[in-house]
Amino acid sequence: MAQKETARSILDAAEELFSERGFAETSLRNITTKADVNLAAVNYHFGSKKALIQAVFARFLTPFVAELDTALNDWTKNKDADPTDLMALLRLLSDTALRSGAERPERLRIFMRLLGLAYSQGQGHLRRFIRVEYGQVFRRYSELLSEATPELSHEDRFWRFHFMLGATMFTLNGVDSLSAMAEHDLGKATTTPDVIEQLLPFLASGLQSPVGS
Repeated sequence: MAQKETARSILDAAEELFSERGFAETSLRNITTKADVNLAAVNYHFGSKKALIQAVFARFLTPFVAELDTALNDWTKNKDADPTDLMALLRLLSDTALRSGAERPERLRIFMRLLGLAYSQGQGHLRRFIRVEYGQVFRRYSELLSEATPELSHEDRFWRFHFMLGATMFTLNGVDSLSAMAEHDLGKATTTPDVIEQLLPFLASGLQSPVGS
């Protein structure tokens, strides 16, 4: 097996097993068995389980962040863009995510599942990895989000952002089930973009709701 194919097989196996079982419950032996490679191949290409987890995230994040960087550059150049248009900012993020995963539509669902597991299973190294590798672009987006929600304190914005992220992870992780229920109850087919379009006003309202006393 060629080196690139070996690395891809390991990543494919790791992505599937991590999303199904979780990080702690998936051993390198599980991954090597599924990928039909030996442990030396994992060590050669990735060096450690933590590095392999980071590589799985990078497969989605690298193209996504590159797309987001381009979208933010276009936003900045567009003099008509209203920095306080929260819905437009949220749609920019969702459209970018859909474009970056266009070749494999299920990738977004899998990534959200992995992101949820990273939160619940204490993968602190991932937060550091994302901050170092992609922090500059995410900070640019965060600054625009702050401009769009000037009524919020830093603390309020922190909590609402993470509640928004939690709602997004839950929704997109379960998008297949939601689509099936919508088709049964509403009588029409529902795609992932359709679900996101329903989600965005909910997220915007949550971010902009009046601050409690």
